[in-house]
Amino acid sequence: MLSAAVDASAMREEYLPFARPSISKEAIAEVVACLESGWITTGPRVQQFEHDLKGYLDAPFCLLLSSATAGLHLALLALDLQPGDEVITTPLTFAATLNTIVLAGGKPVLVDVDPRTRNIDVGALDSAINERTRAVVPVHFAGLPVDLDPLYAIAFKHGLRVIEDAAHAIGAWYKGRRLGSFGDTQVFSFHPNKNMTTGEGGCVTTRDEELARKTLLLRFHGIDRDAWSRFSKEGSQDYDILAPGYKYNMMDIQAALGVHQLRALDGFIARRTKLAEQYQQQLADWPEWTLPGKPGYDHQHAWHLYTPLINVEAAGMDRDKFMSAMKARNIGTGLHYECAHLYAFYRERFGFRRGQFPHAEHIGARTISLPLFPAMTDADQVRVIRSMAELFGRRVA
Repeated sequence: MLSAAVDASAMREEYLPFARPSISKEAIAEVVACLESGWITTGPRVQQFEHDLKGYLDAPFCLLLSSATAGLHLALLALDLQPGDEVITTPLTFAATLNTIVLAGGKPVLVDVDPRTRNIDVGALDSAINERTRAVVPVHFAGLPVDLDPLYAIAFKHGLRVIEDAAHAIGAWYKGRRLGSFGDTQVFSFHPNKNMTTGEGGCVTTRDEELARKTLLLRFHGIDRDAWSRFSKEGSQDYDILAPGYKYNMMDIQAALGVHQLRALDGFIARRTKLAEQYQQQLADWPEWTLPGKPGYDHQHAWHLYTPLINVEAAGMDRDKFMSAMKARNIGTGLHYECAHLYAFYRERFGFRRGQFPHAEHIGARTISLPLFPAMTDADQVRVIRSMAELFGRRVA
């Protein structure tokens, strides 16, 4: 519970964002050292960060990239999708999940979400699978692991690949195993609002050596060796082009942040978890909110986002009015997410329509991300809750 002793006078009145990265002095010094070294693109710090991540995630292969979007794109390209091939995912996700399926040559097929967890409804997967289905891309929404055992059982039965969109879920566990340490392939994000950051960036983890080889090749122009292998003292500038690749490599400047962020990650998650639990306790009896649900299987939530749903009738206002009112009180909120199938491109290209995925659409119309980040204090959280109470005409201690 939040301490009742928190003095209202201690509440800061400056703008409180919904997310803010925590970057240590040691990380800043590492970035400065990188800049002063003269080697700022892919090099020794990327190698170190990749090695550290591989150990943390207990993954056979770990490849750093410029973004999680790049990771999804390359992981899907490695499947060599053909015209008409389908990839199943959820409508309740950032557009990058669907965009990369299309960019890799696939057709996105959507399955509604479980209204309690907001993750893909694993029980509905079978009905979406046909002879054209090639892969499933589950999204660990807000950092809550999808129920992976039954999902992988279905994928194995049908001979499907699984690429987990784990952009929200670095550090999360499922049944005692860290995401990235088992399964097929995972993609993590290091965007500034994620649990750890490299400014921009991401990585792919996999147990598939061939997928790892293709990702390594395609992340930097299809060149058969990286810049550090060519331009360092021990390197050779000879190289070959084995495929038309992309410019998806991570820089040493980014990795300089990453090596320190990774060391702090478990502490970040512990603080996020405490704040999320305090929201759950403080808002439990408020009819204005439907709070995030907890699944029955063993897991550790990464709490990338805290996303209650506003109950419009009980609240006396819709989401937009609530977000505007909080902004007027210098408190930021986020919107994660409007349903991807309702965007114009997906309606027009694939014929999606409103009403197809009622659970996701209900959530997408009401979801709000409340402030949640490691440096957020208990006083900050009291300020958020008291501001909400004022809007709804409620009294809090």
